[in-house]
Amino acid sequence: MLIVMKADATDSQVEAVLRVIEELGFKGHPMPGATRTAIGITGNQGAVDPSHFESLGGVAEAIRVSKPYKLITLDLRPEKTIVRVGDATIGGDELAIIAGPCAIESRAQAFAIAEAVRRSGARFFRGGAFKPRTSPYAFQGLGEEGLRILAEVREAYGLKIVTEALDEPGVDLVERYGDVIQIGARNMQNFSLLRRAGKARLPVLLKRGLSATLDEWLLAAEYIMAEGNYQIVLCERGIRTFAQHTRNTLDLAAIPAVRRISHLPVIVDPSHGTGKNFMVTPLARAGVAVGADGLIIEVHDQPEHALSDGAQALTLDQYEQLVSEVRSIYEVIAPATVG
Repeated sequence: MLIVMKADATDSQVEAVLRVIEELGFKGHPMPGATRTAIGITGNQGAVDPSHFESLGGVAEAIRVSKPYKLITLDLRPEKTIVRVGDATIGGDELAIIAGPCAIESRAQAFAIAEAVRRSGARFFRGGAFKPRTSPYAFQGLGEEGLRILAEVREAYGLKIVTEALDEPGVDLVERYGDVIQIGARNMQNFSLLRRAGKARLPVLLKRGLSATLDEWLLAAEYIMAEGNYQIVLCERGIRTFAQHTRNTLDLAAIPAVRRISHLPVIVDPSHGTGKNFMVTPLARAGVAVGADGLIIEVHDQPEHALSDGAQALTLDQYEQLVSEVRSIYEVIAPATVG
């Protein structure tokens, strides 16, 4: 059920609708927009009788929702969500660039890369403290020590920290040290983790699963929103196909497809999407050209010595060139995609 309020509805009228929803045993999700507020209802197992709301003050209409998702849709919020992280945004009028190493290996490594990221004008620094690796013998990250290094990077360079949580206790740690909780591809359908992220005070960057359909990806975001966290960034990072010339197949068609359904910002990860250094910049350019709100890029000061995903990491010079190129593209297409 979707309750659409009148353009001149007051805060007290919105609160009255929310009280009725709560009295019925459901949960209300108010989404203020540019012209009106819409309220989504979750927690109902069947259809909700619209007569409960149609006579309430300030209500324009009550709409039954037949789609599997309710909160991520343009029906609830026609305007794009802008995720705010302090004074930085994703989904606003600036191309968001999130850059850094796959894994935090040492303080010296993190600071050398962070210097280049800040110099490029990017606002976000990425780095893994906990690394879910295919092999149990591969480098698994520095754990909380890595998070402390990330917090030092934020203090020294003013960059917002994006880092992955693998489990519910991991969310607690990211809330302590970071600014954005990343849910990785392998955890996209870890529903207990999604629910915990939905109760977090930080925005969530949700990566598409290795073989996830668009609906499965969006429903994972719905899990987070249903718990009350509406600050979500979707990340297309490539899916597994029969192709052997890339690590994954970067599905750039997902960006305009998401745009037709959801108000959530969507970014592209050309590093995991290709797995090959020489492909990252061309696919980053393409991602911006199809309307992505930002990019998440792996960059390393010494890729040949990286403990994780060195083959897809850009050098500092390559990263600087990428930023220059994608910003030029964004300046051309922004008037058609922002808003």
